[in-house]
Amino acid sequence: MFWVLLAVVLGGVAIALQAPVNAALARELGGPVPAAAVSFGVGFVVLFVIAMAQGQGATFLKLPQVPAWTLIGGCFGAWYVLSAVWGVSQLGVLTMVAALILGQMTAAMVIDATGALGVTAREITPTRIAAAGLVMAGLILSWA
Repeated sequence: MFWVLLAVVLGGVAIALQAPVNAALARELGGPVPAAAVSFGVGFVVLFVIAMAQGQGATFLKLPQVPAWTLIGGCFGAWYVLSAVWGVSQLGVLTMVAALILGQMTAAMVIDATGALGVTAREITPTRIAAAGLVMAGLILSWA
């Protein structure tokens, strides 16, 4: 469990680094949409190479059989990258990340509470609401 938590924390570090790097790319290219597209393209190549190295290349052949709705994750990812590229230059890294985390926590509580998208339903507790409230307070303080 420790290694999974560490990997996710490092994923958070990657998110904080990705936004200003992509914002720099946007300045160089002249726009956030091309920068987000290039970022996704590089990410695709990296993940494709890893999948091939792990011997999972054939799994891509299953793509025509997957439910179409499952592909919307790419749209969500595109929105995240685009909003981060745009937001970091306007808000700064800290405020942008705080806003992202607040959005993630709010959506996560709804998903957990309803068991949507196949996850195990989990109760919304006062502690979870307080956690989101603290993130909101952090967002407000970082924005001020």
